[in-house]
Amino acid sequence: MRMVQAVIALFLLLVMNSTANAEEYRNVEVKKLMTSSMSSNGERLLYLCTEKPEVTALLVHFPPGGSTGWHKHPVQVYAYVLEGELTVELKSGRTFLFKQGDAIFEVTNTLHNGVNSGTLPATLVVFYTGAVGVPNVVKEERAATSTAASR
Repeated sequence: MRMVQAVIALFLLLVMNSTANAEEYRNVEVKKLMTSSMSSNGERLLYLCTEKPEVTALLVHFPPGGSTGWHKHPVQVYAYVLEGELTVELKSGRTFLFKQGDAIFEVTNTLHNGVNSGTLPATLVVFYTGAVGVPNVVKEERAATSTAASR
């Protein structure tokens, strides 16, 4: 009988403890934005294997007409549109429109250009999941060459 009472007491202690922990989170709201194993263009997400991981978080503001220029990412990039809209064009001509509240799983090793073609500013929170010594952004080589030639 004592064993049964001990088990019941332990159970009640665990339940009460978990209830107390749940109280701490009572005012928290969680909304799943996206779950995917694919980037925005439908390619499989890949994780960088590295001994020296490095995550960079940015707040990026695009004025109307603002553009990233043609670039690619050798690391996985995730973003969330806080305000405005951003059109992302791939070199293939395919385009994607991301609006306020959209989560973005960016393309990897694919040249693309992000443009705010709207009339209001666009702001994104961006997370690069990279590695120490690996660039998060690689500008298109042609653009770098023509810039150097014009100097």
